[in-house]
This record gives sequence, structure tokens and C-alpha cells, in this order.
Amino acid sequence: MAQFFKEKPNKSKQLSAKLTLDVTQLDHLGAGIAQHQGKVVFVAGALPGERATVQLVEQKKSYAKAKLINIASPAPSRVKPHCQHYSQCGGCDLQHMDTQAQRDYKQAALVDLIAKLSSSEAIDAQMSAEAIIGEGWHYRRRARLATLLDKRSQRLQLGFRAGNSNQIVEINHCPVLAAPLSDLITPLAANLNQLKAKASIGHVELTQADNGHFVVIRVTKNLPNSDIRWLTGFAEKHQLNLLLQDDAGQLTQLYPQLTSTEQAVTLPFYHLAAESIRCSFTPGNFVQVNSAINQGMVDQAIEWLDPQPGERILDLFCGVGNFSLPLAKKAAHVVGVEGVPEMVEQAKQNAIDNNLDNVTFYHADLSADLSDQAWLGKIDKLLLDPARAGAYESLQWLQKMQPKKVVYVSCNPASLARDSSVLLANGYRIAQVGLVDMFPQTHHIESMVLFELSK
Repeated sequence: MAQFFKEKPNKSKQLSAKLTLDVTQLDHLGAGIAQHQGKVVFVAGALPGERATVQLVEQKKSYAKAKLINIASPAPSRVKPHCQHYSQCGGCDLQHMDTQAQRDYKQAALVDLIAKLSSSEAIDAQMSAEAIIGEGWHYRRRARLATLLDKRSQRLQLGFRAGNSNQIVEINHCPVLAAPLSDLITPLAANLNQLKAKASIGHVELTQADNGHFVVIRVTKNLPNSDIRWLTGFAEKHQLNLLLQDDAGQLTQLYPQLTSTEQAVTLPFYHLAAESIRCSFTPGNFVQVNSAINQGMVDQAIEWLDPQPGERILDLFCGVGNFSLPLAKKAAHVVGVEGVPEMVEQAKQNAIDNNLDNVTFYHADLSADLSDQAWLGKIDKLLLDPARAGAYESLQWLQKMQPKKVVYVSCNPASLARDSSVLLANGYRIAQVGLVDMFPQTHHIESMVLFELSK
């Protein structure tokens, strides 16, 4: 007898009846954890110590996800979200928790993940460094706003992506963005809506630098002269550095007009005051968004590595020299390696601008075979500042490098824990672990770990 496949209904997405659950802790993504009929239930928006009314929205064999309906007994750490867009915007996910409680949760989650995933020794009090913390609000010096043209109203919306969605939440302010940038959102949106070619506007990048405020507008087509004049007038009124970026990534500066033909655009820069360093960067390329926390990280990296004259220090994933240049100031010879060619060139120029001739920069794919790289060899100390994917491939060359100390700057505890296993297997021990609260009001956990080669 022939059998025919018949698709079964997806029961895992069906809503349950309302349940009352006790939330006991948070997971590493900031969701509340409860138990129901032997399953772990994740409840976004719920806090430990709360009794919550929920509906199950997704069920798997060993866990379920639930939608928060109501909180019967709020936890002492619960606060009213500061932002009116919080319930829709996907940028922040812990505004309902007071700042100190956020830090306590992140510290506990960091230690727990490293211990579990790296099978390392327990993190004791002597190994826990003081957390690097700063202001909980208006700390972001950079943000990228998405745009959407409503086809019916022909109105251009400016905002952030909704959580787990491509939909855009239109905003008129952002309390984690630097105040001058937040104040710019509403007038900028109004200005963009006056353009004839507003359908050609892509994302908008806002940056607060030490040499002014920068607005970079991505355009898919050339704008008419009338739109150029309108945007230039807006930039002049608000004293902005205004640039357009085309599909090829080419930047054109509209305001202020450049007097030198040798200068393509005005680059934003920031200072590392404690080290008397100036770092320029190109809009669109990576830069740490929290300036105060970045300064704290640089200071701690220098303290932990303790660079000495004559030492050779390798900085992998070096960017535009954020750590390399301050380390070179301490008279050590520094080698910086980065995977983005444009950032390598900028790092070289930053070294020239800071009168540093004891730092050398190279371009290399740090996830590839590095055996033929001229810079790969024995070093005294190593600094790693990788993206979320971590530095696993680079650490396969530890035996060739043999650094006495390794400072790992991490934006992902999971990849840090995995990479810690490699270091521990190669004879290193964890000497210091410290939380870096780079992104208050979010679940994101950044950290710094010092590894030392066991004698």
C-alpha cells in the first residue's frame, strides 16, 4: 500500500494555557529561568525571585520558551525601564533590572561559563579583578540607525531593529546613546524626510568623536543637487561632520568643505588620555563604543602585561591600534595584526601620527594558516581582542609563540571559555578574571582574562 507524507501541525509553536511559575535565575542571555513539568522554561523579561504569569510559546524535548504576561511579585531588583521604546526596540534587554543587579548577574554568569565550558579550576576571590564599570546611560559614542520608507505615507522612518526581527522600531531618542547624538535623532529624521530622493537613503551612522559629531548617510543612488544643498544646510546648522557613503563604501564629505585636495574626508578620532595617544578611524570600521570603558580596558591591559623595554609583544585583532599604540608607548616592541586591510593602513598612520617607530602592523587572516607569516615567532607577551567568534585558530600557534603572559579581551563568554581550554592545555593558568561592563542595560558580557605560563 502506498504511503503519502502528510505534514503534521507544528505543536511546538502553539500557545499554552496561562501558567504561574517561580523564576530562580537568569540565563547567559538575560532571560529568566523557571521549571515546569520537568522542563527548563526561559522567560524573557522575568527576574530571579519573581512569580510570573506566562504562556508557553515554544516547546522542545528538554526546554520551553514562554511569553511573560504578568509579574505577581516583583523582585527587589526590578525597576521601571528608562526608555519608552524598550518593549519594542531590540537594542536593550535588561532595562527592567537595576544597574548593580545587572553587574552582579554578569559577573556570576562570566565565572560560571568559564568554569563549565573550559573545565578550568574554580575562579577564586584572588583571581577576580575589580570590574571595569562606568555610566549606565548615554555611554554609546556610536550607533547605526536603520531606515524604512513607508510605501503608503512615503515617510522615511529612522530607528533600530526590533528584537529577533527585521522590523524597524522608529525612535525619537535613545538613552544609552551619547546625549548629543540622541538629541539629533528627531531633527535628523525630519530633515531626511524633506529630501526628494529619500527612497535612496540606507542606514545612518552617528558617531561622537573628540573632534566633533559625525553623521554618515548610506545612499544607494546619487542624490540631486537640491538634496545635497538641503543636507549641507542641516549639517552647518548643527555643526556636524556630514558624509555620504555609496554602495562601494566610498565616502564623500559634504560638510565642512575640505580645503586640501590631498585630504579625502575628515576622520573621527578619540584620545586615550592616560597614554597620550590619538586614534583615528574610518566611519564604518570597528571602534569600541564606550569610551570610558575602553580607556579602563587599555589601562588594565598595560597593568597586566607590564610591558618592559626590549620585550616583543604581539597584538592580534589589533584594529587601528587601540592596544598596540599604548603598549608601544611603554618602550616595548609591538607587532599588531589585523584582518581588515583598511584598518591596518589606518593603524600604520596612527603610529606615525603618535611618533611611534617601535610598532609594526601586518594584515593577515587570523583564522587561516599562519605558518608562513613573517611576524609569527617567539614573543614575550600576547594580547587578543577578537570578535565574537573568538581566537581559537590563532591559539593553535601557541607553541611557536610561547608568550609568558596572555591578556584575552572577550565580547563572548562562550568563545572565551572554549579558547581558555586551549590555553590551559598548553600550560597556562588563569591569574585574573574581570568583568568589563561595556554595554549596560543589555545582557552582553565583556571580560578580560590574564593567563600566565605555569613554571
